[in-house]
Amino acid sequence: MTLKLIVGLGNPDPQYEYTRHNLGFLVVRRLAKEHHWKFSRSFKEAQSTTGKIGRQDVLLLLPLTYVNQSGLAVSLVVHKKDIPLEDILIVCDDLALGFGKMRLRPNGSDGGHKGLRSLKDELKTENFPRLRLGIGSPHKKEEAVDYVLGEFSEQEKKHLDDFILKAMDCCLSWLMEGVSRAMSRFNSSTAPLLRFAKQSGGGASKG
Repeated sequence: MTLKLIVGLGNPDPQYEYTRHNLGFLVVRRLAKEHHWKFSRSFKEAQSTTGKIGRQDVLLLLPLTYVNQSGLAVSLVVHKKDIPLEDILIVCDDLALGFGKMRLRPNGSDGGHKGLRSLKDELKTENFPRLRLGIGSPHKKEEAVDYVLGEFSEQEKKHLDDFILKAMDCCLSWLMEGVSRAMSRFNSSTAPLLRFAKQSGGGASKG
């Protein structure tokens, strides 16, 4: 069975850990935690961990090149491991969606997200699946950078854990059921919390 790659986009410095732009990191880290996997610096430009979910070999990746240059780290791993584009899932924040909403797509434009733009530039295509996680948007366009690098509001923090769990379940649905089935389950504001993580089992980390 081929290796599948799930990538969380974010900024590696500790001060950014719980900011809106790090939502992709938070989801992929939670996925690793659920399966008792540990991240290590096994690639020069990224932290990673591997294991099995069900019968599927999975590589989780956190680029260390910062959001806007995410493609540099991802393209190196994709080419080194010879991973088909359809077997890659990018998890990232999205200003165009309200907080708590998700959109899974098999391909598409970068939508103004500089991390997705970097991936498109380095992979030379837009044909890779992505899970966009809504963080809402600021009232003034010029505040966008400060907004994405800011922490979640107190109201958002009350629902953040459920949002992360639902996003994690969407990743697992994509992994086990495919992109079309996962889209039908999760591309809705009323998508249920399925808790695939509790059903799927998983192997030990290989680092």
